[in-house]
Amino acid sequence: MFFNKIILVFFCAFFSATIFAQKDSINIKDIKIKGDIKIEKGGIYDPLAPSRAAFYSAIFPGMGQVYNKKYWKTPIVWGALATSLYYYSINSKDYNRFRAAYKLRKNNLPDEFTVDGQEILSEQTLERAQEQLKENRDMSLLTTVVLYVLQIVEASVNAHLLQFNTDDNLTFKPTFINDPIYVEAPKVGLTIKYNF
Repeated sequence: MFFNKIILVFFCAFFSATIFAQKDSINIKDIKIKGDIKIEKGGIYDPLAPSRAAFYSAIFPGMGQVYNKKYWKTPIVWGALATSLYYYSINSKDYNRFRAAYKLRKNNLPDEFTVDGQEILSEQTLERAQEQLKENRDMSLLTTVVLYVLQIVEASVNAHLLQFNTDDNLTFKPTFINDPIYVEAPKVGLTIKYNF
């Protein structure tokens, strides 16, 4: 068993050396060297594009997606952040209501949950509601921060990936394989096409 694993590792290492991915978009013919200075003439590779997209997203959420010309992602970013901020404000408002009622109850003063001298909610219920609402408020804030960071990362990664030449030299296409023996049930396969 150990010997089979070693053979598998050497097999993968040997054949992985010949596998190539997508090529960079800079055309070698467009680079001229003048003395010690390289002058790029027409490549589309911009090494600062990912950092610009991340900067724009950090300044105003969704602007990195606009910079990448992925306009359809901007409302998704705004909607996600607005939803988490909405839940944060609702949980914070309810937490403050229950907190004020609890403080009034501790000082033997009437609160909004006391109607005609009858307590609708007990002190223990007010305490549990405060704890739950505080936890929900904190989770909403954490969700907002995580979504903010994720939209920055997404804009940066998307700007980086937009700079690579993607053509049909390497493709994955699902296909149906007709088996002449079993005609009723077609088999699904995966075709990997690569050109050199």
